[in-house]
Amino acid sequence: MRIHARFLSLLLAGVTPLAAQSLPNSQTKTHSAAEESALLHQSEDWQLIAPHLADPATANEAQLELSGDVLQARRFPEDALDYYTYAMKRGGDPATLLKKMGVVRLELRQTALARALFQQCVHMAKKDPQAWNNLAAADYILGANRSAIHEYKRALKLDKHSAVFHANLGIAYFADNDVESARTEFSAAMRLDPRIMSAEAEGGGITLHVLQTQNYGLLCFQMAKMYASQGAMLETKLWLQKAAEHGLDLHAALSDDSEMRVWLKNPEIRVVMANANRLQKPNVAHATPGLGTSNDGVPN
Repeated sequence: MRIHARFLSLLLAGVTPLAAQSLPNSQTKTHSAAEESALLHQSEDWQLIAPHLADPATANEAQLELSGDVLQARRFPEDALDYYTYAMKRGGDPATLLKKMGVVRLELRQTALARALFQQCVHMAKKDPQAWNNLAAADYILGANRSAIHEYKRALKLDKHSAVFHANLGIAYFADNDVESARTEFSAAMRLDPRIMSAEAEGGGITLHVLQTQNYGLLCFQMAKMYASQGAMLETKLWLQKAAEHGLDLHAALSDDSEMRVWLKNPEIRVVMANANRLQKPNVAHATPGLGTSNDGVPN
C-alpha cells in the first residue's frame, strides 16, 4: 500500500491561526524530495503537461485547482500541492482544497500531516461525508481504529448509501477485532454495490482500495464465510483462494470453523490449498495487497 504525504506552506486562506502555525513553510522540502521533483520535471510526461498548466501569476482559482487535479492524476504530487496552494491564495474553497491536499499527503506517506488537513476540513465543513471518511482513513492508517470507527459512522450518518463508507467501516471494525460488526458493514456495502469488494471498485477521495488490514488473509476468509452464508458458491471459492494466496493456513481455518468445514471436501479448494502450500516454500515470493488493490497495493 503506497500511502504518502508532505505538508504545504504559507498562512493559507480560511485556515485558523492555530492550524496555520502547524503548516511548515513550503520552502522546507527535504533535499531528497527536491531531487525527486527535479527528476520528475525531466520526464516526458512533464514536458507534455507543463505548457498547459495555469499561470500562477494570472490564472483564477478554478484554473489553478484544475491544474492541481491534472498534476495529481498524472503523479506529480509536489506540484499538485503547489497549485492547490496557489488556488487557495486566489480565493478557492479552503475545505475542498485542504481535502485534496490531504489526499496528496496520504499518497506521499505523510499520514499525520494528512490527518491534520482532514481535521481542518471537518471543522470547516461538518456536513461533508467525504471529509469525515478521509479523516477516518487517516486515523485507520495511524492505528487509531476506535477513532476511525467513530468517524466512518459520522460519514455514514451524512451519506447512508455509500458502499465505500460501509466497506471502510467494516475494515475498521475488523482491525478492532469486531468481526460480527465488520460482516454487517460488508453486507451493507455489497447490497449497495455488489462490486465494492472487487478490484474494479472506484470512488472519490480516500476509498476502499487505499485501505489495508494487517491480516488480509483472515479478512478474505471472513468474506468467504459471508458469501457462503448467502449461498454464493463462486464468490466463496474466490475469497477462499485469496485467503490462501495471502498467507492464511486455509486448512486450519476451515477445520476450526464448523460452518466452513464442509469446504475441506471441495476438490477445487483442495487444489487451492495444495498450490498455497507450494507458494509457502522458501524463495517463493508473494505480495500482500490491500483490499481491492492490484499486487503492488497502489491506490489507483
